[in-house]
Amino acid sequence: MSDQEHTIKPWGGRFTEATDAFVERFTASIQFDQRLYHHDINGSLAHAKMLNKIGVLTGDEYQQISEGLEAIRSEVEKGDFPWSITLEDVHMNIEAKLTERIGITGKKLHTGRSRNDQVATDIRLYLRDEIDNISKELSRLQQGLIDLAEREAETILPGFTHLQTAQPITFGHHMLAWNEMLERDYGRLQDCRKRVNISPLGAAALAGTTYPIDRAYTAELLGFDAPSENSLDSVSDRDFAIEFSAFASLVMTHLSRFSEELVLWTCAQFNFIELPDRFCTGSSIMPQKKNPDVPELVRGKTGRVNGHLISLLTLMKGQPLAYNKDNQEDKEPLFDTIDTIKDCLKAYADMIPAIETKADNMREAARRGFSTATDLADYLVRKGIAFRDAHEIVGKSVAYGIETNKDLSDMSLAELQEFSNEIEQDVFEVLTLEGSVAARNHIGGTAPEQVKAAAQRAAKRLQSR
Repeated sequence: MSDQEHTIKPWGGRFTEATDAFVERFTASIQFDQRLYHHDINGSLAHAKMLNKIGVLTGDEYQQISEGLEAIRSEVEKGDFPWSITLEDVHMNIEAKLTERIGITGKKLHTGRSRNDQVATDIRLYLRDEIDNISKELSRLQQGLIDLAEREAETILPGFTHLQTAQPITFGHHMLAWNEMLERDYGRLQDCRKRVNISPLGAAALAGTTYPIDRAYTAELLGFDAPSENSLDSVSDRDFAIEFSAFASLVMTHLSRFSEELVLWTCAQFNFIELPDRFCTGSSIMPQKKNPDVPELVRGKTGRVNGHLISLLTLMKGQPLAYNKDNQEDKEPLFDTIDTIKDCLKAYADMIPAIETKADNMREAARRGFSTATDLADYLVRKGIAFRDAHEIVGKSVAYGIETNKDLSDMSLAELQEFSNEIEQDVFEVLTLEGSVAARNHIGGTAPEQVKAAAQRAAKRLQSR
């Protein structure tokens, strides 16, 4: 075996035989980490500029490296870059190509850094950009919910507990409940971004470097808030990826719960809403079917994202400081989590504004389920009856309604007075669905007036981002 074959790897000087072909494939990450090329090049450009600033690279050398890296970026974007599994990862592929293009100057680029801090930098840069993209989709979905809430502020449907009819609410109020969940998700994502946006570049392999590097300068060039404080932690930390995955699991849980309701609401037994055809599919055998595949698939993908969170937690739980090869396994779950979240948010942001409500069906469902029973109890309390006694009175009146197939609002005054002499003609003002929702006229309540005001406040928060 020739010396050239021994040293084809950038790190191969110490080795006396070539890497086993299976091991080469088994340990390579180029199949999936090539998506980091843009951020790897940006990190290298900042590092080279800093090396020029401290005198390690001459102005001419920096120019050659800069032009060479931009040429490589162009090749990758055109699909002309020859990725090689022999060179293991995105970092070595780009560095080898740079050296091939500009000669020995390319070998100087890695001065004062390691693949350990290089990959940590790349992932943070990549995730930061994706967080910004996800934030936009999250905001777009929230805008759709807010618009739908304003549009349907007076549309009445039954509110449920235990999936049993509880009290009448408005569809707009229900949509704003989902917006509140997503508002918390957005806050968590921005908080996560703060911890992502710290620069590990310059930590080198684990202990820093003997060169007089300027880490604050590279951090500034790359838009980081600050350089990291400890070189050991810098190269081994993947908390930021776990934190992002925890955010992703929670937002997917929210979308999954939303999906469950959309699936229920579209079925014939509920028939509350209509999803546009473009977000549904049909059956290969049953021509009448219109399946809510998008919500169902989003609901299913929640398990996938939750699994990635557990993978990352398990990956890190037994690692000693500092960097270990285990950390190569961080990328695929993180990348797939990012892709899945983006797709699910896009699907929902596109679909939600196009929902058509079936107001008559929702109102009839609310009317059938004794949803104003609590209103009758509150009415009796205002007449001076203790709540527990009022509760029993209304329970008996509901039992009578079940027996006679009458809702409370369908009973005559004489029938209602069989259960309490305190009931008078004005009771019918509180037994109507409209009267029930209108009575909850406080911040957080379901009254149409409050729903419209809450939607306006939510829109202002969104616009201030």
